Order: sequence, then structure tokens, then C-alpha cells
Amino acid sequence: MSNTTDAAGERSEERRGAAGSVQSVDRAVSVLEILARTSEAGVTEISEELGVHKSTAFRILGVLETRGLVEQEKERGKYFLGAGVLRLAGAAAIRLDISQEGQPVCRALADDTGETANIAVLDGDAAVNIMQARGAAAVTAYNWLGRRTPLHATASGKVLLAHLPRERRESLAARKLPRFTGHTLTAPAALRAQLTAAAEDGFACSAEELEIGLNAVAAPVRAYDGAVIGAIGVSGPAYRMARARLPELARLAVGAAAELSRRMGYPG
Repeated sequence: MSNTTDAAGERSEERRGAAGSVQSVDRAVSVLEILARTSEAGVTEISEELGVHKSTAFRILGVLETRGLVEQEKERGKYFLGAGVLRLAGAAAIRLDISQEGQPVCRALADDTGETANIAVLDGDAAVNIMQARGAAAVTAYNWLGRRTPLHATASGKVLLAHLPRERRESLAARKLPRFTGHTLTAPAALRAQLTAAAEDGFACSAEELEIGLNAVAAPVRAYDGAVIGAIGVSGPAYRMARARLPELARLAVGAAAELSRRMGYPG
């Protein structure tokens, strides 16, 4: 009789459609919160706290376990937060740290160059600018804060792309790349050559590849373990940041990246 009741309850939950999907997400988050508060819990405890059937709780835990967000102590059957949570928390902490530590470095780079300095981090298949500072000569019309920009057409994006794991880098470089100007690199071979140069030289440049009249340089920011976690650089009008001046600005960007990397714990 109990099994019949459970089955009927499950069918009722499944009929909730889209609302049920949202509810499932809410329940999954609740499971993580329960485990964060209690350190560990069994299926029965979790189902009772959520107010759902044990089979429903078990399915939620199964999905979370597959994604590495929870793990199970096999002998006692208790669940606890998995390493996947640490991975997500670490990524959030890195973004927060680079924002905090990067502020004075970004400001100093803007002052040294007179142009707009930016710090960008990877956001899926794009770069997102999380910090900006304007130098004395900067054009106020260029506001990049919070803007997602294409990896293949920006200096910061090329830096981030150049230091991705080989398989992911190749996947992004080989796909159809949108053209923004006549200078945008859309041929995979040409982009790969620039990415190789960026990795070897320690910086990347873009010359009117995203917008006509806009040039930029950027260098990689590293975490304590050497992993590239961001890019810092400068951008400005091509008439002031001419191609001949880019190597000079690149040296300043590399210096700023080294300082910010040091602040992030990188010993190199």
C-alpha cells in the first residue's frame, strides 16, 4: 500500500510540468544548503526536511552526485558536499579576489598609459570586463565595464583563449568566427598563429578587430598555481594607440599583469 501511495505521489509531482522543473532546481539548492548546515545527512533526513518522497530525494541526490556536488559515504549511506562545490566556490572567490586586488593595479596602468585600462575574465566563450579605469587621455565614450566581448577579436580575449586547455582552445578557434570589421581574424590558421605568439610573448594585441579606430593590448594574470585567471590591458583610439606604440604599451601591460599576479599569490 505504501508503494502505491508513493507512486501516486510521484506521478502527481511529474504532472506539474515547467513549474515542477523550477521546483526541482529549488529542491536541489535546498539539498546543498541542508548539507552545508548539517555536514552530512541521509536520504530519509533530506526527504523529511524537503517534504518529499524518499525516491524524489534520492533522484535529486543522484543528479548532484553525478555533477560532483555531493558525495556519499558508502558504508553509512550519508551524503556530504562534494569537491564540485569547492570548485564553484573557488571560481567565485578568484573573481572576487581579482576585483579587489586589481583595483589599484588597473588604476596605475591607466595613469601610466593615459588610456583606458581593463581587467577581463573568461565567461563561457567570451571575455567579460570586471574592472575599468580611465587615464587622463581616455575617450569617455568607451565604457567596457560588464561588457562581454568576443575572444578572437580582442586583446584580452586572445590572452584568455591562448591559455585555455588545448582541446577547448582548438574547439573555439576552429568554429565559425564572426567578423566585426575588415581586420577581424576569422581564419582559424591566422588566429592560431596569434594565439601561439601571445603565449610565447606574454601579451596579445588587437588592431581595429572589434571596432574601427580601436586598438588594445593585454597580458595574462596568473593565480598562485600559475593558471591564467584573467587579463589586464589597455585600449584606446588607433590614432593615439598606433601600431608602432603597441609594443611600448604591451610592456606596461605585462608589468601590470606581473604585479596583479603577485597580489594573487603567483610567485613567478
